[in-house]
Amino acid sequence: MDQKPARVRIIDAAHDLMGTAGLARTTTKEIAKAAGCSEAALYKYFPSKEELFVTVLNERLPRLGGLLGTLAVDPQGRSVEENLTEIARRAALFYEQTFPMAASLYAEPRLKARHEEGLRELGAGPHRPIEGLTEYLRAEQTHGRIAADADCQAAAALLLGACVHRAFAYEVTADGRPPQPVDDFARSLARTVLRGIGWSGGNG
Repeated sequence: MDQKPARVRIIDAAHDLMGTAGLARTTTKEIAKAAGCSEAALYKYFPSKEELFVTVLNERLPRLGGLLGTLAVDPQGRSVEENLTEIARRAALFYEQTFPMAASLYAEPRLKARHEEGLRELGAGPHRPIEGLTEYLRAEQTHGRIAADADCQAAAALLLGACVHRAFAYEVTADGRPPQPVDDFARSLARTVLRGIGWSGGNG
């Protein structure tokens, strides 16, 4: 028997099952069984599958939300290019793992609607990273490190949209892999976005 605490076992099991079967086809009963506990015990820790899903995103996937929140409060520890490169790298890895989990919801409109309502109640959802990155870029504007007239929301959507696209766009290619390693992709993407928001690189 796994000696990990029940909460940890539940999150691990949810991560594994959601990543292979998809969120729509993974039930709390299956998660509880894989975690070695009862479904009632699962609900003691997580009142809904949506809350468990958000916990998996926050605790088992590359941390994105926390990074964005930290940078929005204090963006000057590293250069804008370094910050955006790290954001792009984590976002690419985050969506690479998230996309297989959530894609199955689009085949079941009623379940998707229920899931979205659950996320709204939790104050979560795919819009949150865009809001977080927009807030970070606006903080950089106040420090004069990007152009005052830059459209921060559009820049955030472009950067994160490219990371989402990378997660699924190359599956039908000969080797099923993106053309660039994730670190090269992140650097190129960050530099491309920075050119569009008036960053010269001269002032960090």
